[in-house]
Amino acid sequence: MKVIDTINQAEKTVFSFELLPPLKGNDVSRLHKTIESLTEFDPKYINITTHRDEIEFKELPDGSIVKRTVRKRPGTVAIAANIQHKYGIPVVPHILCGGFTKSETEHVLIDLNFLDINNVLAMRGDGLKSQHVFKPTVNGHSNARELVKQIKDLGKGKYLEEDLKNNKPLDFCIGVAGYPEKHFEAPNMDQDMAFLKQKVDEGADYIVTQMFFDNQVYYDFVDKCRAMGITVPIIPGIKPINLKNQLTVLPKIFSIDLPQELTKELAKCKNNDDARLVGTEWAIHQSKDLVAHNVPSLHIYTYGISDNVNKIVKAAF
Repeated sequence: MKVIDTINQAEKTVFSFELLPPLKGNDVSRLHKTIESLTEFDPKYINITTHRDEIEFKELPDGSIVKRTVRKRPGTVAIAANIQHKYGIPVVPHILCGGFTKSETEHVLIDLNFLDINNVLAMRGDGLKSQHVFKPTVNGHSNARELVKQIKDLGKGKYLEEDLKNNKPLDFCIGVAGYPEKHFEAPNMDQDMAFLKQKVDEGADYIVTQMFFDNQVYYDFVDKCRAMGITVPIIPGIKPINLKNQLTVLPKIFSIDLPQELTKELAKCKNNDDARLVGTEWAIHQSKDLVAHNVPSLHIYTYGISDNVNKIVKAAF
């Protein structure tokens, strides 16, 4: 079932969450345990992240440096298929611009269609760690708007090869990312909102937000979207804090603000266990309020950790 249909048909807030594929060399057992610990809450869909190749430099014994390309978390399509067919829960694999050509994207979408997976989240993705600004892959997309257009074109039977015969449309539900506190590369919030509207105008079915820790930020973001004519569902993304160092790491990496009350409580924590308790309670508070405001879905970024998510969802629903 498509995410947009699930949301439109739901009479109340639904539950969804996001997972990372296993690291290369690991199996799916931990992933399965995470899913099975949350199935009692009837998740309506599960997002699966995608990770581009990374460039690493290694010094050899003779002092020379070699460059190698690695992908630390391969297998997004296989993992997505595994989950959807094992548990009967719709999956939403992420489709990225960074690290992928238009042709590779088309092939992935064809494979997903063969596997009866018809939901995707279209994202630009991060640049290489060595890049100060995002640089598109050769013959790849520069931004998520272009990626959404390619996916929508496939829905019209328009493939990259113009002379292809017997074209079959590939009909995907498309989610895109929204940033309630502005994407860190956008020059200002107005420009960032304009970029978001372009993605929606190109055919995105819904928006899922970057993490935030002040619900008013989300409510204000929704109001801004509606004021500029964005009418698609806007799903809040919640990230429970698990580590004490996330007090400084999260604002730095994601360009977000932490409320002063939360900051004070985390600063008092003596260790990660204390921080985890504070983070769980804060996420419960956020989640209860969001559900009370009838948000489309309570979407939680689990990063493979489920015991605190279990507590959050149990309290919110």
